[in-house]
Amino acid sequence: MRLILLGPPGAGKGTQAERLVKEHGIPQLSTGDMLRAAVAAGTPVGLQAKAVMESGGLVSDAIVVGIIADRIEEPDAAKGFILDGFPRTVAQAEALADMLAAKGLKLDIVIDLVVDEAKLADRIIKRAADAKAAGQPVRKDDDPEVFKTRLAAYHRDTAAVRPHYAAKGMVQSVDGMQPIAQVAEAIDRILERAKA
Repeated sequence: MRLILLGPPGAGKGTQAERLVKEHGIPQLSTGDMLRAAVAAGTPVGLQAKAVMESGGLVSDAIVVGIIADRIEEPDAAKGFILDGFPRTVAQAEALADMLAAKGLKLDIVIDLVVDEAKLADRIIKRAADAKAAGQPVRKDDDPEVFKTRLAAYHRDTAAVRPHYAAKGMVQSVDGMQPIAQVAEAIDRILERAKA
């Protein structure tokens, strides 16, 4: 099962990805984590990324897709993987499709967590307050100003990824405003149908 979780920041992609990793035994591919790991391991793509990052530049789509290409060769990704936070642009979606096709693979499904953005801001503020109350560190992403900036970037760059996949008939939408357990059930139903 090779799937992408789409949705704006705070929609619950990370929470659902974590659960799917445990239940299906497939890895969540975080491009940031993979980038850091490739740099640390000194892989050819990692060395390219390191040079770009040290010069203060943004790592190119080709490098990011190269890192994903290397990562999905690892044994734990043999049964599939979850992408959350990638692709961020249509160009990345196309590069990903080309790379997978070259390996004789394709994406199985794209799940879009649909949320009410006005209520989402309240959810982020509550999550930050809950973390503080529990004595846990507040995620940088849960700062309302940081959230607004990330949401603007999502609309500028990433929102176009959904219609790209929808045109290919790959998108299944889930109401991300439901309680976590209900979102999980909706995703599981979609995955069961996809397997059938």
